[in-house]
Amino acid sequence: MKQIRIGDVTIDAVIEREGPWRRPQDFFPAYDDAVFKHHLKTMEPEVFDAASGLMVITYQTFVVRTPRNTILVDTCTGENKDHPPPFDFPGKERWRSELFALGVTFEQIDYVFCTHLHIDHTGWNTTLRDGRWVPTFPNAKYIFHKREYAAWEEEYAKGSNPPGKVFRDNCLPIVEAGQALLADDDYALDDLITLSPTPGHSPCHCCVNIFSRGQRAVVAGDLMHHVIQCREPDWSARPDWDPKQSAVSRRKFFAEVADTGTLVLPVHFPRPSGGRGEGAGARGGFRVQAARN
Repeated sequence: MKQIRIGDVTIDAVIEREGPWRRPQDFFPAYDDAVFKHHLKTMEPEVFDAASGLMVITYQTFVVRTPRNTILVDTCTGENKDHPPPFDFPGKERWRSELFALGVTFEQIDYVFCTHLHIDHTGWNTTLRDGRWVPTFPNAKYIFHKREYAAWEEEYAKGSNPPGKVFRDNCLPIVEAGQALLADDDYALDDLITLSPTPGHSPCHCCVNIFSRGQRAVVAGDLMHHVIQCREPDWSARPDWDPKQSAVSRRKFFAEVADTGTLVLPVHFPRPSGGRGEGAGARGGFRVQAARN
């Protein structure tokens, strides 16, 4: 993704992993082959690898630089976490290298926003040091939705926070270090950065809004994993916490941003990573025009 400017704010993508990844029929319980092939004809070519039959899925962090702060939104899977398949892919050094190539060091991060607390959105939150997980970004405040945190704290206490020990390794050390800010639905960092609740994929998934000089971008986390969910909002992903609520959140979001010029940046869309959308008729869908410039 080329750097994007929203008024006085710049947005860059730091990629951990990209390429063909999952079969849509495995990932979406509502998958219909004829419907998918119908939409595929008018989708951007980079979203599906026909040779392998796999969706192209990217794991990335968005680096948001405002006149006041340097912010990360979601932190991929991290390193030294011994993740089980399919999150055991190699090449984690890429993420660090791309961040540093932007001229950003760990010490320069002011805030880390997590749209939700899943394995592939919290990994670089912490670093293994002397056998302990500690915050990777020593000067940052980490923004977690308070009810999202509470839900995963409860799941962890029951021993049911798969895969692995995501809460223990990626989230709890942030709170113990005093660097967490547990936020409500209406949290606003300032007039440039706010949250919007979009629950369903996780208990209290949220989007991160970026406003500047009359323009808006939204880092949409896992509100949608693939562009097919824009065309078919009811195709909730298999990992969703509440599939029905996930679909409701997508429809509400699309209705709000369609035809407004809002730049939508889902974390798992391949480069150019997102675009601006328009309404797509009675089915409640959403067509994304890729942001190539």
